[in-house]
Amino acid sequence: MKRARLIYNPTAGRELVEKKLPLLLKRLEKAGYETSCYATSKPWSAAEEAALAAERGFDIVIAAGGDGTIHEVVNGLARVPDPPKLGILPGGTTNDLARALKLPRDLCDACDVVASGKTMMVDVGKFGGRYFINVAAAGRITEVTYEAPSRLKTVIGPLAYYAKAIEKLGTISKPFPIKLKTPQGEWEEEILLFIVANSVSVGGFGRLAPAADLSDGMLDVLIVPKTNISDLLQLAALAFKGEHVRDSRIVYFQTNELEIDTPEPLKLNLDGEWGGEFNGRVETVPNHLEIFCP
Repeated sequence: MKRARLIYNPTAGRELVEKKLPLLLKRLEKAGYETSCYATSKPWSAAEEAALAAERGFDIVIAAGGDGTIHEVVNGLARVPDPPKLGILPGGTTNDLARALKLPRDLCDACDVVASGKTMMVDVGKFGGRYFINVAAAGRITEVTYEAPSRLKTVIGPLAYYAKAIEKLGTISKPFPIKLKTPQGEWEEEILLFIVANSVSVGGFGRLAPAADLSDGMLDVLIVPKTNISDLLQLAALAFKGEHVRDSRIVYFQTNELEIDTPEPLKLNLDGEWGGEFNGRVETVPNHLEIFCP
C-alpha cells in the first residue's frame, strides 16, 4: 500500500476540510493509500511538514486548504530533490490554483482526482529564496489578500476580501516606480499593480492572465500603470470577463525570467500570502512538480 501525507488547514473554507476528513480518508484508503494527517498549527508548518514527508519517502503529499496552504506545501516540496507527487483538495476562500487545474470544488470529488492517478508536470516560479505556483504580485491592492482576517474568511468567505478592499480603497491608487529587464527588453514606469502569473486564475479572477499555462515554461506579466480610481474600477470590471488584456491601459507579456528594480524593496504577495520585501530576479523553474489533475 502506498503512503500519503495529508496536510490540511483546520480553519480553511469555513472549516470544511476538517469536517470532511473521515470521508476523505476513506476514499484514499479505497484507492490504495495509507494516509496520515497533519493539521497546520503555525505559519510555515505546512512547508516544514511537506519537506519532512518528502524526506520520509511518502509517495504523495496532499495539500487540503486554500491557496496559502498550497503555497507553503509547494515551498516545502520544491526545495527537495525528487519530491513526491502533489494532490490538491481545494478548501480555501478563492482556490485559484484549483480553478486553473479545473479541479472539482467538492472536496470528495477532488479526492477522487487524486485516487484516479492522472498527473501533469507543472512549472513553479521563484522569487529570491521563495517559490510560488500561482502568482507573485506587488501593489497596495495585493495587500488585501493577506490582511483579511482568517476568522472573517471562515465566517463570510470571499466577502472578507471585498470588505478589506473597500476599507483600503483610498490607498490602493498610490503608484510606485519600477524598472523591469527581460530577455525581450527593458521597461520603466510608475505603476499601481505588478503581477507575475503562472496560471490563468489570480485573486478570484478566473482569466486574469488568459494566456498563462502551468506547463509552458513561461511567466505571464501583467502591469497596471499609474491611473485613477475610476479607470482602475473599469479595468477590474473588464478583468472579470478576461477582456482587460486588450485594453491599451494594460501592459501584458510573457517571459521566462525578469529582473526587478525599485527604489525600495517590493512588498510581495506570493500566492495570496505575505512574501516579504524583495528586489531582484524572478524566474520560472520548468516541470518542477508533478500534480494530480482531472
